[in-house]
Amino acid sequence: MKKTLVSALTTALVVGAASTTFAAANPFEDVPADHWAYDAIAQLAADGVIEGYGDGTYRGDQEITRYEMAQMIARAMAKGANGADKALVDKLAAEFADELNNLGVRVAALEKKVDNVKWQGEIKYRYINERHKKNDFDGEPVQRNAQYVTLRFEPEMQINKNWTGHARIDYSTDMDSAKNSKGGANRITEDEDDEFKVDRVWVQGDYNNFQILLGKLPYVSFIDNGMMLDQPVAGGQLTVGNKVKGTVTVGRAKLDDFDLAGTGNTTFSYQGIEIYNDREDKITWGVGYHHARNHEQLDGNIGDGSKDLNIWDLGLGWQFDKNFNLNGAYAWNTSVDTKGAGSKSRDAWFVELDYKGADPADKGSWGAYVAYRQLGRGAVLVPTYDAMSRNQKGVELGFSIVPMKNFQANFLYFTGKDMVVKDGAEDDASKFFTELNFYF
Repeated sequence: MKKTLVSALTTALVVGAASTTFAAANPFEDVPADHWAYDAIAQLAADGVIEGYGDGTYRGDQEITRYEMAQMIARAMAKGANGADKALVDKLAAEFADELNNLGVRVAALEKKVDNVKWQGEIKYRYINERHKKNDFDGEPVQRNAQYVTLRFEPEMQINKNWTGHARIDYSTDMDSAKNSKGGANRITEDEDDEFKVDRVWVQGDYNNFQILLGKLPYVSFIDNGMMLDQPVAGGQLTVGNKVKGTVTVGRAKLDDFDLAGTGNTTFSYQGIEIYNDREDKITWGVGYHHARNHEQLDGNIGDGSKDLNIWDLGLGWQFDKNFNLNGAYAWNTSVDTKGAGSKSRDAWFVELDYKGADPADKGSWGAYVAYRQLGRGAVLVPTYDAMSRNQKGVELGFSIVPMKNFQANFLYFTGKDMVVKDGAEDDASKFFTELNFYF
C-alpha cells in the first residue's frame, strides 16, 4: 500500500475523528501547498493522527506497513469519533485488530469500541383508498379507507468474518379502517388490530462466489422484480455465481391470498430456482421456476384439476441511459387448465418504465414510473406491488421524492379491473396508496 493511498484513506475515514476545519500549518516540507491532500495532511498531523518521519518529511510515495497503518488507527481511536465516523474507524480497528493488540491497545477496550450489533429502522405511515365496482359475495360495490403506522427495527449482528445475523421486528397499528371491507378474489382485507411480530430472522453467510441464508429469510424474486413473490420463506437459500448467478430457495411460506377453501391454512411448501445475470448490467435477463403446494387450498380452486402451482417466469430489463430503465416479465402456470374460467388464472405479465429514482440518503432525489400489469391469480404468489393485487389488471403510476434526508414519500395509483374468475367478469377497480417513510 502506498503512502499516497493511505493519505486518501485516512483523510476519508478518520478525519471525522479530528477537527472539521483545516486550519493547521503543514509541518512536512515535502508536501507542497498546492497538493490535493495538503489541508487533510496538515490537520491530521496537528491532531496527532500522523507524525511523519521525524526529519520534517512525510514521504508520501513510500510504501506503508500494516503496523504503521495500525498506529494511525490507534491515534484516531484515542481522539474519539461520533456517528458515521465512529463506524468507519471501528471497521478499520476490526481489520487491524492483531496489529493494534501488539501496539498495546487492549482487546477488551477494542471490543467496547467495535459494536457487533448495528441497528437501523424506519417509522412508516400508510394511507389507502381502495374501490371496487363489485365484490365476490353479493355483487355490491366496495370501498375501503385505511391508515396504518408501523415502527420497524432491523438489527444486524456480526457473527464472524463471513456470517451475520439479521432480523426485522415490526409493530403496526390500524388507525382508521372502514368497516365495508369484504374478502374474495379482489382481496379486500379485513380490519386489523395492533400487531407486534418478528417478521424475519435469519443468518447469512457471504463468500467469494456464493451466499447462504438460513432461517425465516426475506425473498423477493430476482428476475421479475418481485412480480412473483415478495414474502418471507422459512427454510434456506443458496446463491452461487458471479456475473451469472443461480438462486435455489426451499422452505415454507404463508400465502394469505390463497385461503380459497376458507380454512385459514395458508402455509404452503415452496421450492424455487432462478438463473439470472448481474442486476447492474445494462441489459438484464433471467428465467425461473416456482412450485407451491397446499392441496387443501388448491384442489380445483385455481382452475379445473389444479392441485399444485407450477409456475415458470421470464424477465428482461434494459437500462438505456442513466435516467430511464425499461423492464418486464411474463409468468405462466403449467398446472392450470387453459380452457374455461381457469384460463384467466394461468398468465401474468407486466411492462414498466422507470425514470430516475429516489434515494433516502440524497435530499432532493426523486423518481417516477408507469406500468401495465396483468396478475392472474394462479400465476403469481405474493406480488410486491402496493397498489395492485393478484387477480387484477391495469395501469399503475408511481412517484417518489426525498424532500429531506432520511425521509421519503411514495404516491401510487392503480386504475383497472378485477378479474373475477368464477364467471369471467371484469369489474372496475382503483386504488390510491400513500406512504411516508422516516428512516433512522
